[in-house]
Amino acid sequence: MSERELDVGWDLARSPATAMAGVSLDGFRDRASVGREMRIFARPEVTAVIQFGDSRLTLAGPDQQLTAGGLVAGLTPGIRQVHAARVECVEVRMSPIAAYRLLGVAPAELAATMAGLDDIWGPAASLLREQLSEAPTWAERFALTTSFLAARQSTRTADPEVVACWQRIITDKGAVQVRELADMTGWSRQRVWSRFTAQVGVTPKRAAMVVRFRGAFDLLLSGRPAAEVALACGYSDQSHLHRDVAAFAGITPGALAAT
Repeated sequence: MSERELDVGWDLARSPATAMAGVSLDGFRDRASVGREMRIFARPEVTAVIQFGDSRLTLAGPDQQLTAGGLVAGLTPGIRQVHAARVECVEVRMSPIAAYRLLGVAPAELAATMAGLDDIWGPAASLLREQLSEAPTWAERFALTTSFLAARQSTRTADPEVVACWQRIITDKGAVQVRELADMTGWSRQRVWSRFTAQVGVTPKRAAMVVRFRGAFDLLLSGRPAAEVALACGYSDQSHLHRDVAAFAGITPGALAAT
């Protein structure tokens, strides 16, 4: 595990690889108590934010208001912002394949929305937050979180064909069509569509769009021009990139690059 200062009063901790495939942990602590407004972007992962300090998270969106001790967001949580007077949290990022066995809810329930942590994990989430608050080091907090997740692993696993489809979408950076996934699995297009959606939470097409968007997101943040990013990520033109960034981030490529 390595730790570094984000800026004055901020710590970031990153856990070494967990024993659970498709799961990674980060820790964030705002020692200066300056508060943060955080915009939520679509990403090809299910994200659980476990806030363990005194400050709670407030979620604001066009169709949802929520104050909670933690949040769970699916691949396409919609245009939302989260505020906390002080951020102290462990962030768990799960591939949708891992989330399918860990969350205990149908992934489709998280499509285009976010849920409070207690709504997903019940009273056990409150106990975990208390334990994280009492733990003096990030290593101990990560160990507590990993044990918590391990205890919630179900016997439910995604179909091997769905896993293969997800891996193909990731490998091809979103540049794959449903007919190609059908040919690869031997399933009909309708079966690929229905089984993938049931276990990942979004359609294969939507998943591919999110993966491609995230590649563009990273390039835009690195300072690459939008026209160059559109070409590199397989968009038909710059307008196509603009539409996807607006849909998944709520801002223009230029505004995203300036953040």
